[in-house]
Amino acid sequence: MATTMAFSLFACQVNTGNTTTDNKTTNNAVGKNGKTPFKTLNYLYSISGTKTVAGIHNREPNATPARWTGEIYKTTGKYPGLWSGDFLFQQENIANRQVMIAEALKQWQKGAIVNIMWHACNPANTQPCEWDNGKGVLSPLPDAQWQELITDGAPINLRWKAMMDEVAAHLQVLEDNGVEVMWRPLHEMNQGKFWWGGRPGANGTRKLWQITHDYLTKTKGLTNLIWVWDMQDFPTLATDLNTYNPGEDYWDVAALDVYDASGFTVGKYDAMVNIPGDKPIAIGECDKYPTVAQLQAQPKWVFFMGWSELVYKRNTPVELNELFSSPQIITLDELPGWQKEIN
Repeated sequence: MATTMAFSLFACQVNTGNTTTDNKTTNNAVGKNGKTPFKTLNYLYSISGTKTVAGIHNREPNATPARWTGEIYKTTGKYPGLWSGDFLFQQENIANRQVMIAEALKQWQKGAIVNIMWHACNPANTQPCEWDNGKGVLSPLPDAQWQELITDGAPINLRWKAMMDEVAAHLQVLEDNGVEVMWRPLHEMNQGKFWWGGRPGANGTRKLWQITHDYLTKTKGLTNLIWVWDMQDFPTLATDLNTYNPGEDYWDVAALDVYDASGFTVGKYDAMVNIPGDKPIAIGECDKYPTVAQLQAQPKWVFFMGWSELVYKRNTPVELNELFSSPQIITLDELPGWQKEIN
């Protein structure tokens, strides 16, 4: 798909390497009886292997942060169980971040699972920014600037922290209102066209993830984030899952963006299932939804999230109705709600 149509990219290959980390955090630890501190995450553990939550992303503009959720309802008569928004990068969408956050709170109160991602501007350049003018979301970060980014107190590092301060304020509003967030920053970590992605090695992309995680959880003190570590379905996936793994203490859910023409193959599914740690796996993005038969054969996907308008380019109304009416699929009306303890 053209990069002007959506923010997921699947045309570049990346180098691979080994992953190790000595940093430890405690937010992500599974508690007694397999429980975590999060109701939504506990729920995902409980359905893994049996059912899958349906979701859709609501791409820009942030002024209408439930457009595609509404489209699914118009088509199927059911709301997706997972709602997704984005902090985004353009001036008008940054200005409307609070509108998106208000919708996230509304969706939580309705009982939806809340997913938020962040197509961030390159901190070596300016914010707001463009998508692909060479200085925006799709832009290079030379080695010297990358080193400055991951060096504590360096100018680009401080700029990244300032950008995180901005989104942390919004995430804090959600925490103050009891909202748990499937937090999916720096997505498609093996995608080299994003300024943050495609850098193997201990000081590569996974180092930036660790810095981001520690800043938001330790420095900013956010406790409502469920960290979704996200990859793209390149042919190198099996190796990439090792190369870009930031360490099991740094993520709660592993997600795969499925855009390659081969679709939902057994090989991709097995690679995700075999990630050490036995944590939930999900379909982070897709254009073509999986079929009921595919989900029955690959039952550990705990949710799937379609990409906005691409869902309507790749799926017919008949296919959408068949999927959303299946007993295999969990829609909003079937979720338990989050105002009580989930068993």
